[in-house]
Amino acid sequence: MFHPPFLKPSSVIGITAPAAGPVIGITCPSGYVSDERVAGAIPILERWGFKVKVGATVGTQHNYFSGTDDERLADLQAMLDDPNINAILMGRGGYGMSRIIDRLDFTAFLKNPKWICGFSDIVVLHNHLQSRYEMPSLHSPMCGAFKPETEHEAYLNTFHAALTGESIMYHIDPSPRNRPGTAKAILTGGNLAILAHLTGSASEVNTEDKILFIEDIGEYLYNADRMLMNLKRAGKFDHLKGLIVGGFTDMQDTERPFGQTIEEIIWDKVKEYDYPVCFNFPCGHQDINYTLTLGVEHKLAVTNNGVILELKREN
Repeated sequence: MFHPPFLKPSSVIGITAPAAGPVIGITCPSGYVSDERVAGAIPILERWGFKVKVGATVGTQHNYFSGTDDERLADLQAMLDDPNINAILMGRGGYGMSRIIDRLDFTAFLKNPKWICGFSDIVVLHNHLQSRYEMPSLHSPMCGAFKPETEHEAYLNTFHAALTGESIMYHIDPSPRNRPGTAKAILTGGNLAILAHLTGSASEVNTEDKILFIEDIGEYLYNADRMLMNLKRAGKFDHLKGLIVGGFTDMQDTERPFGQTIEEIIWDKVKEYDYPVCFNFPCGHQDINYTLTLGVEHKLAVTNNGVILELKREN
């Protein structure tokens, strides 16, 4: 499969903020990406052997966003076009990518592809790259995850491994709600709200014969049920090879309880099928957020003893 070149010592990582705004459950007093938030990531990336180029939207603010639509578009476009940048790390998520996605020009990017790294609202870009160009990208931590106390954490190590082309094997504890089985297929997906939002658009997620990953934060249970029903009615669960359920953190309920947990809500949408299902995968809006390489083949094995998700790279 065609993919961006893996990073080597002295490769350049650009940092930009095409999507920014207050995110429920994430401590950030303002809607832009501060210099301080990015400053924590730069020395760690440099100790990994990479060079860093900071974009114009870092430290700027326009109402809810880190710049006007035109400013955020121009900053991301410049990094997509720059042949000397090997990966683009997003400053943060939030909201804003769908406001600019249709104006991006991927001509230069397709001639000189690079790894797109981030999650949350960045899933708009991830799915656009996969649905339109079959281009892999990294569902990964963003700048706020890089801190002195997290530098050697396993989840950040998987980000480095994904960037440099190492094979990765994830071992996950068993969950009583898991459905055993095995699958070998391309991994896709991301934030549930974004996947539902993209339905019917040019960036709509393609789940046919795929392993689907989902996660979310701060949603009311009834709204999570509605978004899952939207995906189910669109046929997104009908032809999966497997389902991986990541973190669903800070979920909320109404005064009159919905009557189901988020795990029960998800299970109801897929219980009629026979593909493997893994709950509690450590990826999403949470402190422990492992990197997943979207758009490439993974092996998923769900057993009563635990879960193994494997990404094997050829030497």
